[in-house]
Amino acid sequence: MADLEDDEIDAVDGSGDEAIEHKGTESVRFRKLQKKLRKQVSWAIRDFNMIEDGDVIMVCVSGGKDSYTLLDILLCLKRIAPINFEVVAVNLDQKQPGYPEDILPNYLNEQGIPHYILEKDTYSIVKSVVPEGKTYCSACSRLRRGSLYGFAKQIGATKIALGHHRDDILATFFLNLFHGGTLKAMPPKLLSDDKQNILIRPLAYVEEKDIIKYARYKEFPIIPCNLCGSQTNLQRAIINDMLREWDDAHPQRLASIFKAMQNIAPSQLADRELFDFEGLTLSRDNEERIFEGDNIQSGQTDSLAELGLPTNPDVQTFNPKYAPLPTEAKVEKDNKQKIPTINPVL
Repeated sequence: MADLEDDEIDAVDGSGDEAIEHKGTESVRFRKLQKKLRKQVSWAIRDFNMIEDGDVIMVCVSGGKDSYTLLDILLCLKRIAPINFEVVAVNLDQKQPGYPEDILPNYLNEQGIPHYILEKDTYSIVKSVVPEGKTYCSACSRLRRGSLYGFAKQIGATKIALGHHRDDILATFFLNLFHGGTLKAMPPKLLSDDKQNILIRPLAYVEEKDIIKYARYKEFPIIPCNLCGSQTNLQRAIINDMLREWDDAHPQRLASIFKAMQNIAPSQLADRELFDFEGLTLSRDNEERIFEGDNIQSGQTDSLAELGLPTNPDVQTFNPKYAPLPTEAKVEKDNKQKIPTINPVL
């Protein structure tokens, strides 16, 4: 059932919003989506060695769709994983006006999930230090991060899991590219600057549109962020709109960009700290390479002679048989020689 094509699922299960509304988590579509997310999270955990036997994972839960989904998928994997690890949810109540402080504890208690609710009035601090008209995100994030990092060490959590997904990583990349002058994003795994905590982003391979669907199926009690959401013209929102437009017009573009972030060629960029351009030297052999073609026309031969360069270079017949393969043909040939293997840890 899980391997049905989309049109077959439509026939069995209804389609789109109607299927979510009437079938919910009993639907074939939900089971297919959940399996997809479990696989993607498992691959990310495997690729970056995010979770190890005996880990205590502190999942930062904000009440948004991303962190709810992360917590839910990690709990699913915990039940079937070949290794033992624990999951504890932690929420920082930042005392924003109108924040519904009972929603998250009620949900976590109903689900039987061990958790902590940390209360700290960072809202007042942010409002006092950020000038009117400026965005709050950076200051809010720093204060929240500092509190959560310290608490992870206090309770003995070995990893801190954040709910950033693939589209968050891409948006951060373009924010830094357009406004920061750096090629930098959010790594799937990160050692904090003070080396006291390891952060993991298990949703790194997951698309936001799938998280939106998953959250609707599960009917998570979403808590909006009024502190940030009340601000207009946030650059991140503009970038997100751009990414959504790209995804609608060119469905594989975002996947290609994310893949590019995993296939970096430092020698093809211009970072002098990352690659030693100044130290490049020739290492030629004695084998003569004669131009393959029909003819060479030499001009200003006297000047060439003065420079010690040949005035009548040799030419040899061009043989297409030994010509390099066209790029597309070479890629196809390489792909035929590779057998992809998938063996997730979780």
